[in-house]
Amino acid sequence: MDQLRCRARDLGIVVGPLSTGRHNGITDVAGILVGHTTVDDGADLHTGVTAVVPTQLGPDRRTLPAAVYSGNGYGKLVGSTQVDELGVLESPIVLTGTLSVFRAADALLGYLMDQRPDGLSFNPLVGETNDGHLSDIRRRPITDEHVLAALTGASGEPPAEGCVGAGTGTTALGFKAGIGTSSRAVPVADRPATVGALVQSNFGGVLTVLGVPLPADELIPDADRTEPPGNSCMIVVATDAPLDARQLGRLARRAVFAMGRVGASYSNTSGDYAIAFSTAPPDQPLIPDGEINPLFAAVMDAVEEALLNSLFTAATTTGVGGHTSHAVPHGTVIRRLSAAGRLPAQA
Repeated sequence: MDQLRCRARDLGIVVGPLSTGRHNGITDVAGILVGHTTVDDGADLHTGVTAVVPTQLGPDRRTLPAAVYSGNGYGKLVGSTQVDELGVLESPIVLTGTLSVFRAADALLGYLMDQRPDGLSFNPLVGETNDGHLSDIRRRPITDEHVLAALTGASGEPPAEGCVGAGTGTTALGFKAGIGTSSRAVPVADRPATVGALVQSNFGGVLTVLGVPLPADELIPDADRTEPPGNSCMIVVATDAPLDARQLGRLARRAVFAMGRVGASYSNTSGDYAIAFSTAPPDQPLIPDGEINPLFAAVMDAVEEALLNSLFTAATTTGVGGHTSHAVPHGTVIRRLSAAGRLPAQA
């Protein structure tokens, strides 16, 4: 089985009872595109840009209902206070490395100005995690061209995962991590709805799969245990369910809660953020709060699986200073889950 492209479900690991969308990714929400630019010189640079582009934003619709939840605000999420204040998203969402976030925000601003030559104010939304364990972040290698390539190259195909885009240099739960995505299709208030999640994983803790702890020092006992700086997570949640900003804030909180399912430590320096937005047409009646529980379940499961995908699709990487971040050993995970009764016994 290809270590580079193996998702949780390829290993028989199924999170929750809900059905996934067609591709089990955030692009299962109609109109959501994802683009990556990867910057990897094979030595000291392992970073990049990931863009989530809602096509519903355009000349006929300048904003979408949205909310941001800060589980721990030790990070940089440019534009978040205006989303909090007004409850709307007015730009694509761009993710990158910590010290490149400001250059990425400026590039996204230029993109928005080109899209709206008559505009006088813009709110680019750009987040980050610290990939300095594997990449020389002080070089701030991200350029306008990298950001524009991710934006203009975004597509509705299944997003690439693992060591790609903003996940090229990230580490989580003691293993090489990266970008992950998942989706759920659920009936809500007598109508179908899709929830999609995309994560940039870079946080500490003990990997936990289906309730089974899988400590890195046990799975790879001789690995480099240098603690990466930062330790953060960015989560993007998109849904076509008609929700307002207040309700989307409730979804965003549950997205951060889902990190606990995979063993997150929520440490002092872990900037854990979730952004949730709805693409539903503005004339649709809102989902009543009393019928919102299926969406909560969908968010929790989709984020949990996206986090697992971000690890299982990543490859061992050696970067700046000779630091190595090791991929999760799939075979060992399967054997331990089988022994714990979470998967069928392996022959």
